[in-house]
Amino acid sequence: MANRAGASGERNTPDTPGTADAEGLPRRRFLPPLLRDVTFRRYWTGATVSMVGDQVTSIAVPLTAVLALHSGAAAMGFLTALQWLPSLLFGMHAGAWADRRGRRRQLMIACDLGRFVLLGTVPVCWALGVLTLGQLLAVVFAAGTLSILFDVANATLFVSIVRREQYVDGQSLLYGSRAMSFLLGPSLGGLLAQLLTAPFALVADALSFLGSAFFLRRIDPSEPPADTGTGGVTQGLRFIVRSPIVRASLIGVAVVNFFNLMFFALVTLYAVRVLHVSAGLLGLILGCGATGGLLGAWLTKAIAARIGVGMAYVAGCFGFTAPLALVPLAPVPAGHGTDWAVVGLLFGAEFLSGFGVMVLDISIGSIFAAVIPDAVRSRVTGAFTAINYGTRPAGALLGGLLGAALGLHTALWIAVIGGVAGAALLVPSPLPRFRMPEGFAAAAQ
Repeated sequence: MANRAGASGERNTPDTPGTADAEGLPRRRFLPPLLRDVTFRRYWTGATVSMVGDQVTSIAVPLTAVLALHSGAAAMGFLTALQWLPSLLFGMHAGAWADRRGRRRQLMIACDLGRFVLLGTVPVCWALGVLTLGQLLAVVFAAGTLSILFDVANATLFVSIVRREQYVDGQSLLYGSRAMSFLLGPSLGGLLAQLLTAPFALVADALSFLGSAFFLRRIDPSEPPADTGTGGVTQGLRFIVRSPIVRASLIGVAVVNFFNLMFFALVTLYAVRVLHVSAGLLGLILGCGATGGLLGAWLTKAIAARIGVGMAYVAGCFGFTAPLALVPLAPVPAGHGTDWAVVGLLFGAEFLSGFGVMVLDISIGSIFAAVIPDAVRSRVTGAFTAINYGTRPAGALLGGLLGAALGLHTALWIAVIGGVAGAALLVPSPLPRFRMPEGFAAAAQ
């Protein structure tokens, strides 16, 4: 493991004199220990700002396509597919390049600035009356490419900042922020789309990337050195094949994500056009339902300590996929007014699924931090992302085609059943029996 030091060369721990007070913030007993570390606090703040912006975009982009550009099911499938296609095309190469290049923090800052520019073109072109579906597709693809570079670098930056025994705590804080972003982002995005039109809602995400770059610029952790070995692009893939834990996780979650993206390519269209849910109400439902994610982030550490982090991951996969059945179970309203049964079922799907995905993500993030060596971490992350996220474009495209051919309702049911089947693939794997190795266990207790 690389030495985790800040710009001063002193190790950033809660006990380092002046660390928590470097920005004029008094030490408070209620602060989690990691947030008393100035380097982690800045890293976490930048990530939190960016996550909220991302969730604004998660609803603003599909609403731009549906409401501003009048896109149908097939176009929504293409839009969602292009968001994830860079993972398949560039994931392994991005990971290898990041490991070979080093200086991952600078790479992440450049990616943030690039995404700021790309997303900023959408409201500008909408205001000028020249926004097209083709441009929206291009922006989504290009921003997705930069996101891949950002993510593979971020995996190594995290372990450069957080000590081994605090991996679960660090993942819980980051995914707690993600859960909070699920609460705030869609609500804000839906409100902005309702008040300003969907394209202008994307300004919030564009600005969030500037915020992320600002906080990354203010940290300087000691990163692992650039790799000068000869492992090549496929070294991360070879590691996955040899690791029963990582391999089993990839097989199960790739199937889950295939069907999950089939579902999410259609759900906004289904909610707006079939269930007659307005943009503002949809954002509010998604935001309120995201409290399930906050609860999941809060409870995951206790769940992992009781049943083991591997079993927590498997349970989270089922908790993420099965509740989505509540969406196609929602009754189709007879008129165009609000049906509160629909609101309740959509809220339930988001709440329960959000709880499951937080347990899933925190658990697997902690497992991977423990079992993947630093020297190949970006390459393993890139290879894992290439396959895991690479299934998403195919799922989104198939969702669009099935939605157009069989109807939205039938396509949603196929997606739900397929997602649960993907989670079931994890049951006979080594993952349910996995527990954190010695040296990490203290963080999970």
